Amino acid sequence: MTRLNPAHGTMAGADPGSSAFEEHRADLLRVAYRLLGSHSDAEDAVQEAWLRWNAADRTRVVDAKGWLVTVLSRICLDVLRSARVRRESYVGPWLPEPVVHELPAGEDPADTVVRGDEVSYALLVVMERLTPDQRVAFVLHDAFGVPFDQIAATLEVTPEAARQLASRARRTLTEPGVVRHTADLAEQRRVLAAFTSAVESGDLDALVAVLAPDAVAMGDGGGVIPAGRRPVVGADRVARLLLGLVSTFRDQPPGLQVTPVLVNGDLGLVVRLGLRDGSTAHGVIVFAVADGRITGVFNQLNPAKLRLPAR
Repeated sequence: MTRLNPAHGTMAGADPGSSAFEEHRADLLRVAYRLLGSHSDAEDAVQEAWLRWNAADRTRVVDAKGWLVTVLSRICLDVLRSARVRRESYVGPWLPEPVVHELPAGEDPADTVVRGDEVSYALLVVMERLTPDQRVAFVLHDAFGVPFDQIAATLEVTPEAARQLASRARRTLTEPGVVRHTADLAEQRRVLAAFTSAVESGDLDALVAVLAPDAVAMGDGGGVIPAGRRPVVGADRVARLLLGLVSTFRDQPPGLQVTPVLVNGDLGLVVRLGLRDGSTAHGVIVFAVADGRITGVFNQLNPAKLRLPAR
């Protein structure tokens, strides 16, 4: 879909509706990204909301933001429902698109960075367990404070049913076996320092010690870049997998290059690695950390899902 700039959809200053849309555009993108886990899909959904807003009789709209969030949520709900069918044929695990930023130069991110409106990558991964309706109810209510009567109108259910959908979503996100991520940046820094030291030295025992017993590793290559077809679970298995991958890529030109970054407001890594055919690829590694250990390692390698900072 060709994306238009809503601010330029009409003559400058001629349509107050354009200004109203632009006022809420950033919030709409945040809603759509949390619902879909994809920048490109979120942008397309917001673009569709703009087209519907532009075609609507706005004299009958009392609450512009409420109207836009409802319409956008319905668009995202349709995308989520169709995505469940499409992902049945996806090669390997499907992981969300990360939001990657460079670390502040010369400063400790634990001292200078505040998460703000970022949604953790780990939460986006876990939300893939939810049904489309549960995800919409949970995100709209818990993340953005949308009242249940408005959510009910979006989902075409009763307010009580909308409340139950959000409640079921919360239970699903906290049930046993779900990847946990509770660490602040200071704890992440300490844990990732131990992780990096163990990986660089090839110390299997040290690496196992920094992983939670039920740690999981997942890779998304989208069928384009080699990646595991199934999640790997268990500290020993994950540690052996990681050390094996590091050893393999270090021996392939141009070697393995790693750059610390912020991923959805948390510490992560951008990797550049050589492939067997002589080409190179980039990836983003995201960690979930809780109780002083790594609970999840997520490798996003699919080029279609990577937007890396220009260097």
